[in-house]
Amino acid sequence: MQRFLLRRLITTLVTLLAVSLIVFAMARVSGDPRDLLIDDTQVGDVELFEALGRELGLDKPYYQQYGIFLKDLLQGDLGQSVKEQRPVLDAIKERIGNTLALGLAAFAFSVLAGVPLGILSSVKRGSFLDQFSKVVALIGQSAPPFWLGIMFIFFFAVRLGWTPPSGHQEWNSIILPAVTLGWFFVAANLRLVRSAMLDVLDSEYIKLARAKGVTRNSIIWKHALKNALIPPLTFAGVSLGNLVTGSLVTETVFAWPGLGQAAIQSVWSNDYPMLQGVVIIFTLMYVGAALLVDVLYAYLDPRIRYA
Repeated sequence: MQRFLLRRLITTLVTLLAVSLIVFAMARVSGDPRDLLIDDTQVGDVELFEALGRELGLDKPYYQQYGIFLKDLLQGDLGQSVKEQRPVLDAIKERIGNTLALGLAAFAFSVLAGVPLGILSSVKRGSFLDQFSKVVALIGQSAPPFWLGIMFIFFFAVRLGWTPPSGHQEWNSIILPAVTLGWFFVAANLRLVRSAMLDVLDSEYIKLARAKGVTRNSIIWKHALKNALIPPLTFAGVSLGNLVTGSLVTETVFAWPGLGQAAIQSVWSNDYPMLQGVVIIFTLMYVGAALLVDVLYAYLDPRIRYA
C-alpha cells in the first residue's frame, strides 16, 4: 500500500512540475504585459520599458525567470498581479470560493438529475421517458457550453425573468451557470447508469430473483442498483475535478466572479503571474481529486495496490 501511494505521489509531483513549465512557457507566448501597462503617450520610452522589465523580472533570461518562479512557488508565493497590483494569492482566495460553489452545485445537479434519469430510462426501456432521456444525453454531450449558457440566459433570464442573467447578485444566480456546467456530466451519468442497469437487469441472478417471486421494486432498488452504481461512482471522482477546474467558459458567459473568469481576463491582459497562479491552483485541485480517487481504489480493491 505504501509503495503504491509513493508511486502515485511521485507521479503527481512530476505532473505538477510539467504543468508549471508548460504554463510558464505559454504565458510568455501570449505577449508582453508592458505593452498594456505603458500609456499611449509613453510608447517608445525605452527607459520606462526597461525599468518595467526590471521591476517585473522580465529582463532576465527565461531559465532564470522559471527558476525564480519555481522557488517562489515552493514558498507559497504566486507573485504580484500585473493588472490588479496585489498578490496573486489574495486574488485567488477572493475568487476560489465562487468557483468551488459553482463546481459543487454543478456536480450535485449532474448526480441528482443524471442518476435517477438513468435508472428510470433502463427500467422503462423503449418508453417515452427512455426517448426523452436519450435526447437529454444527446444535447448534453453535443451542445457547446457557451451556446447552452446563452440560450439559458435568453429564455430563463431575459424572456421569463426567473433568474439574473449574469453575475453573483442573488441566491438563484448560481442556477443557470450550474446547469450549463453540469449538463454534460448529467448526460454522462445518465448513459453510464442506464448501460450498467441494463447489464445488471439482464444478468442471471436478477432472473433468478424474479423466478423466486422477489418484488419488482426490490429487484430494482436493492439488487440491481447496488451493483450498477460502480461505474457512476468511478466517474464521479473524475468529474468532480473536471467540474471545478473546467468552468472557464461558463464563468465567462455568466460573468461569474471565479477563477475561470480570472484566467480568461489574465490572458487578455497578459498578466503572467495571475495566469500562472490560477492554472497551478486548478492543476492542484484536479490532481488532488485524481490522487484521492486512486487512494480510495487502493483501499477498496487490494488488487489495484499490486498492479
